[in-house]
Order: sequence, then C-alpha cells, then structure tokens
Amino acid sequence: MGVELRPFGVACNLSCRYCYQNPMREAGNLRQQHDMARMKAALDKAGEPFTLFGGEPLLMRVADLEELFAYGHARHGGSSVQTNGVLITDAHIDLFRRYRVNVGVSIDGPGALNDARLDRKASKTRASTAAAEANIARLCREHQPPGLIVTLHRGNAAAAHLPAMMAWMRSLDALGIRSVRLHVLEVDDPAVGADLALSARENVAVILAFAELQADLTQLRFDLVDEMKKLLLGNDRQTTCVWNACDPYATRAVRGIEGNGQSSNCGRTNKDGVDYVQADRHGHERTVALWHTPQAEGGCGGCRFFLMCKGQCPGTAIDGDWRNRSEQCDIWMHLFAVLENQLLRDGATPLSIDPLRGEREAAAVARWAATASVEVG
Repeated sequence: MGVELRPFGVACNLSCRYCYQNPMREAGNLRQQHDMARMKAALDKAGEPFTLFGGEPLLMRVADLEELFAYGHARHGGSSVQTNGVLITDAHIDLFRRYRVNVGVSIDGPGALNDARLDRKASKTRASTAAAEANIARLCREHQPPGLIVTLHRGNAAAAHLPAMMAWMRSLDALGIRSVRLHVLEVDDPAVGADLALSARENVAVILAFAELQADLTQLRFDLVDEMKKLLLGNDRQTTCVWNACDPYATRAVRGIEGNGQSSNCGRTNKDGVDYVQADRHGHERTVALWHTPQAEGGCGGCRFFLMCKGQCPGTAIDGDWRNRSEQCDIWMHLFAVLENQLLRDGATPLSIDPLRGEREAAAVARWAATASVEVG
C-alpha cells in the first residue's frame, strides 16, 4: 500500500482541465491548512515510506518541506514527491539531494502538447510548461532522473501529434529518463470528454505505438504494457494501483493522509466532492459483485480477463458509480487480447486461456467473499 501525504489537500497552482480532483474543487473542499504534528503522528502510525502529494505539494514553504523530507529520511531512508514540476527552485533541488527524495513529474508533452494542463492564467500556460520541461532536464543533471506521468488525450496523442510525442520520448530517453507511466484520460466532465477523450481504438493504437517505440530506446520504459503482460501470466505483485481490486471506501493501493492527519482514500474515488475518512476495513464487495454481474448490466461476468483486471479502478467506473466496472473496459479488453496473442506467439500460456482459469476464478472469488472485510493496517 502506498501512502500519499496531502498537506494542502487538492490546492494547486495549475487548473488542468481534466484533473480527477476537480470534483473536490468544485465542491469547495480545498483544505489549505496543515498541522505538522498530526501529519507526523499519522505517518508514524502508517509506518511506511510516503509520497508528498497534492494538488501541488511544492506550494508548501521550503522550511516545512524540509521538515517532512528530513522526517522521511530519518524514518525510511528517503521519501518521494509527485509534482507538476513548475515550481521547482534551487532550494527544492537541494532538499531532494540532501534527503534522498525521489521525484515524479506529471506532464503531458512539450509546448502545446501540454496545453490541457492549464495555468490559472491561460496566457501563462506555455511558460509554465517550459518551466516544467527545464526542471525535468535540471533534475536529470543535478539530482536524478524523475519518473513521468503522461495522460493521453486528443491534445497530445491524436494522430497528428504522435510524431512530436515520439520525438519527445526519444529526447527524454537521451536525458536519462527511465520510467514513463501512461494514463488513459479519466473523464468526469462530459464537456471535457467530448473535447479531449480519445476513442477506445485510438487509445489502444497509441499505447501499442509507445510499446513498439520502447524497443528503440536505450533506457526509457513504459510500464503499462509490461504490467499487463505480467498480469496475463498470473503475476500481480508490484503492479500499480489500478489493478489492485480497490474498495472505494478503503482503497487498498493508496492510503491518504490529509494535512490535519486525517486518514483518507485515493482521491480518484471522490466523485461526489467528499473526501471520505478511510474505512477501517478493506472490502471485496465490489470485486465479488462485478464477477457475478453480467457485462450488459455494468459488471464483468464471463470476461476472461477478470483475474487480471478485477474491474479496474473504481474511480473510472461507468457513470461514476463504483459498483460498475471501469468505463475504460473496451481499452483494457482490447489491449489484453493483443498482448495475449503476443504471449502465445512467444510460447507462453496466458492465464486468460488456461483450461483451469474458471476454477481459479471461482476459488479467488470464494476467498474474496469469505473475507469480505479485512482490517486496514
């Protein structure tokens, strides 16, 4: 389980059009204050390394950042931070080096390809993007290469933009970037979806194009396709959050800690604008129900990729209702099918077509049903 520390809640210096935290902002739930003692007490209780998260965590005063990074270094040998990269200064670089902070940067591309990640003043968006690009290069030179999160949408991954994106990935590889996590656009606002969302076919084609590009790169890797292949082979250890059969009220993959020390869930589940306190038990009710529910009614019944996908992230559920499977189901189903064929050509037997798949599914669902609630922590 990852621990995300959010001192300022969802407060941010940018106003990205598609941000999954926008329902919280629209509801007015922008926590601005933080209590250092309460945050540290909650981190002590969690007992795990943490990632400083937001919103934008670098809105914190440098002195407060140092206190948290020093805490992380003393307790765990280091910590992490996920940032949009715009606000990084000399002081931040110094803290990252001294306290062994791993840095992740969320950016969708160079120049105009990042325009969906709006600055609060639209006229400053390109300047903010340029600052983030410069800071990525600086991290590579002066600290260590950051991991990147890139969300795919019409503004950066439509066919006309792909050559520029591929060239950018090659330049990142030359800089020393080793990891890029590809995200499919999460649509909470229908107007944003109509403007920015790629079709399922387009998403599949783009993700496979990046996977093909990987063979030509020296060190940069796109972990999404590699993870899906591992899942097809029955290895779901150390996969990223979306494959972890999360309970929306006690998210298994992410434990949040707010600025007042409150325990919370992964922010992707806050579709009604409420930052719920994390329940004290993980439940498997969603996963079990999805297995029993026909696909025509929003479930996963009969899908041969169920053990790999588990209905995917509840934050992307159809109609924003966590009881349904992911609205991105067509994308994952098509990708799993393509990768299934690749593994077959390589002489492997994917779990999805294993003669014992049905028995294994039934056994897994029986275990989940028998342990419908598991105490957190």
